[in-house]
Amino acid sequence: MVTMTSAGTVHPLWLRLTHWANVLAVVVLVTSGWRIYDASPIFAFRFPAGITLGGWLGGALLWHFAAMWLLAANGLLYVALNLASGRFARRFLPLRARDVLHDFVAALKGKLAHDDPWHYNAVQKLAYLFVVLDSALLVLSGLVVWKSVQFPVLRELMGGFDNARVVHFVAMAALVAFVVVHLAMVALVPKTLLMITRGR
Repeated sequence: MVTMTSAGTVHPLWLRLTHWANVLAVVVLVTSGWRIYDASPIFAFRFPAGITLGGWLGGALLWHFAAMWLLAANGLLYVALNLASGRFARRFLPLRARDVLHDFVAALKGKLAHDDPWHYNAVQKLAYLFVVLDSALLVLSGLVVWKSVQFPVLRELMGGFDNARVVHFVAMAALVAFVVVHLAMVALVPKTLLMITRGR
């Protein structure tokens, strides 16, 4: 069993390290993914070259695959340590629909408290669980797009190669939306940045 945290520490070292590794992986995946998308767009738009990574399709693919392995390995480590330490049960459970609705309405009114860093409100719980599941969907749909023939069951579950590309894009867009909201919340409660950096 992984120990909880030292006195006064909100986020243990392993959580901080996996968080920042995920930040790196997501930035590289999204910006290189935009470059890959531009080479064969699904929709009637392209991303500006200045916000993409890789310079050309081959370079973008190299960055994308490297970050994919980082996201997958780091994500598995994050989930395993959350379960092994008991943090998952303490921080994310219980999660009730009525609590989510109550906290969501409070957030819209600007009345959602952030005074207890050891406690996630219901909206935070849902958002963090969503991003874990969304990241898993990104990896799985990415495997179909990358190695469609080698993953026939996954491909069929996603409705074929073309649909898997759409699933991958939508999951990416959802992740970017989460990041935007997450950064907005950090701006509103800046002490959370200190806590995820130094633990307290």
